[in-house]
Amino acid sequence: MSSTCTKNTNSNFFFYRRQKANSKMTEDVIRTKSLGLSAEGVRDQYADGKAAKVWEIFIGDKKSRTENYKNFLVGMLREKGCKKILDVACGTGVDSIMLLEEGFEVTSVDASDKMLKYALKERWSRRREPAFDKWVIEEANWLTLYDDIGHMVGGGFDAVICLGNSFAHMMDNFGDQREQKQALSNFEKCVKPGGLLLIDHRNYDHIVYSGQTPSKCIYYNSSHKTDIKTSVLYEAGKPAMVMMDYFINIAQPMGGAMNGNSNINEFRLSYYPHMLEVFKRMLKEAFNTKQDYKIFGDFKHLNEIDIPNFYIHVVEKK
Repeated sequence: MSSTCTKNTNSNFFFYRRQKANSKMTEDVIRTKSLGLSAEGVRDQYADGKAAKVWEIFIGDKKSRTENYKNFLVGMLREKGCKKILDVACGTGVDSIMLLEEGFEVTSVDASDKMLKYALKERWSRRREPAFDKWVIEEANWLTLYDDIGHMVGGGFDAVICLGNSFAHMMDNFGDQREQKQALSNFEKCVKPGGLLLIDHRNYDHIVYSGQTPSKCIYYNSSHKTDIKTSVLYEAGKPAMVMMDYFINIAQPMGGAMNGNSNINEFRLSYYPHMLEVFKRMLKEAFNTKQDYKIFGDFKHLNEIDIPNFYIHVVEKK
């Protein structure tokens, strides 16, 4: 699905046209400029509770992470001797729970209280397990992260993780990515010397070029069939936002047809389209070039995959 956009300079509206892939049908849409944008920091796109609930159902069993992902993350952390982990995009707690079960000490933060309630519920239900009893969960804003949790940082965490395309929720409100750079700087402050930052984003270079988002997720082994309708919004000739309308059949297992609407839940999430080269520069600036830096595509070395769905950046602070 491709997308074009022009801005009406006399109003606060954008006009864009979406065209479905392999189809002549087009859809003209009027949206306010504020759609998906945050007034400060990361807007809680899960605030109404609907997306958080459907996402929890979609993920299903919290142990149902893909083996490739689990082996990549746990293997990387153990290889570097990491023990104390800060998950800055906890969400419903899937990654944090996996790491707790693997013996790591985890502190988890997120901007969405609606998502965190699922993590808090899990911590309470497993409170008799020592790792879960010690699990720290806080609501936090990336723009003030170091100030918010500085008392817990101490000499720094062995690793800070921000995975699942979470960082792309933060929009560029000023046109110069200053808030995104500030958030990355706060992440860097939380990493101890010799520690790691693992952060990822979708392959927005390909999404913007093709207008399509792969529905298969490299992180979850979900049994629910998913479709994603993608729209790209341009401002001043540059991609400024990618809107993904998720259609998740919460009743039909994989392999069945998505017929009928009674079990199909729809919600929209908006993302900032991080271009790979620009994101690399921002990370290097945040760490003042004092780092070992590797990029993976779908948990593989880049020379092993043609068009990855996700880029995973691993920065070792020197």
